[in-house]
Amino acid sequence: MSIDSHKNFYLGNIIDVQVLQDIQDKFAELTGIAFVTVDFKGKPITQRSNFCEFCKMRREMPKYKKICYQSDAHGGLEAAIREEPYIIYRCPTGLVDFAIPIVVKEQYLGAVLCGQVRSNIEELKSISDSLKDDEEWKENDRFVEAYNKTVYLDLKKIEVMAKLVHIVVNQIVEKSMVNLIQEELNAKSMKLMEEQKRRVELEKELKISELKALQSQINPHFLFNVLNTIGRLALIEKAEKTQEIVYSLAELLRYVLKNTDSKVTVREDIEYIEKYLKIQSIRFGNRVNYKICIEEGIEDIKIPVMILQPFVENAISHGLEPSGKEGNIKIEAYSLEHDIIIKISDDGVGIPQSKMDTLLSKNTNNYNTSKSNGIGVYNTNRRLTNYFGKDYKVNINSKLNAGTTVKIKIPKGIK
Repeated sequence: MSIDSHKNFYLGNIIDVQVLQDIQDKFAELTGIAFVTVDFKGKPITQRSNFCEFCKMRREMPKYKKICYQSDAHGGLEAAIREEPYIIYRCPTGLVDFAIPIVVKEQYLGAVLCGQVRSNIEELKSISDSLKDDEEWKENDRFVEAYNKTVYLDLKKIEVMAKLVHIVVNQIVEKSMVNLIQEELNAKSMKLMEEQKRRVELEKELKISELKALQSQINPHFLFNVLNTIGRLALIEKAEKTQEIVYSLAELLRYVLKNTDSKVTVREDIEYIEKYLKIQSIRFGNRVNYKICIEEGIEDIKIPVMILQPFVENAISHGLEPSGKEGNIKIEAYSLEHDIIIKISDDGVGIPQSKMDTLLSKNTNNYNTSKSNGIGVYNTNRRLTNYFGKDYKVNINSKLNAGTTVKIKIPKGIK
């Protein structure tokens, strides 16, 4: 691993910082511990999620802030050097942290740091002897009181959390690398547009890259073992909804991992979407209602894998969630002459006309999936035209404060 060649890349240009921020916030809310993503120098590139009061107080003081940054840098670097999925260590004040290295093309760019907890792991040492704390803070009652209020976790829970974060970080890195591949292919395509044979070859490569963005490169057995561990912990702790979400998530990931082919049946993709909606209905309670209507006889027609995901996710994130009230999503699939139509409707806030005008543009940053793990409206539309031709495009109609309807047309008889 080359840990000194980071000058070739900057973490913020490789990985979507907003995606990292959203994942941090969700993990922090779920686990109750602190998260932050730092570059190779230990400088945060995301906002801190759920930082404890003790650490906030320390970082407000220049002399302690410097030590904290150095500790963060050491933690991430140590994880990268050891090439371990995670490393558990004590910061200079004795709190337990763990670091997930972010490595792109064998270059260490930074790390996701988590923790700020007290624990019974007696054998852990400070991350570096050179970062010993001066311990003056122990004479300050405010600091001591804040320190004693930090979360307490045992080693088993810390290890499970670390492994799960490592899984997610690896998937983000894989997706980021596929995006780089897509950019290179797009540049080549612009130069060789007139060469029909080369254009077909590039589009084929693009399809393969898009498919890789939907797959995990980690060992599936390891992934499901971690999820089963979390599910069992939730069962023991009588956290029934947490257990239900974990098992539903396992089914979603199993679907993505097993579909090495680029096409699935309507039935399979709808079942995937139904599990996704089930998780969201648990998350939002009665604020998200859904109905699925599939015409009999079209269930076995082949469609591109996960073609519905971006639009269902956008219906929740950009349609129903901003309204702050109960909303509905309806998914329909029916025959229309030699095609099938899949329609996703919501009664959310709708899309402003200014955004509708650029919605399917390559350079738009409006109403995309920057806060999700889908492949996006633009890429989905491009996948359809690449597969089936210019007559098969995404059609979107929306009205403010009334909702949005997306129609996807796919030819029958796909092999």
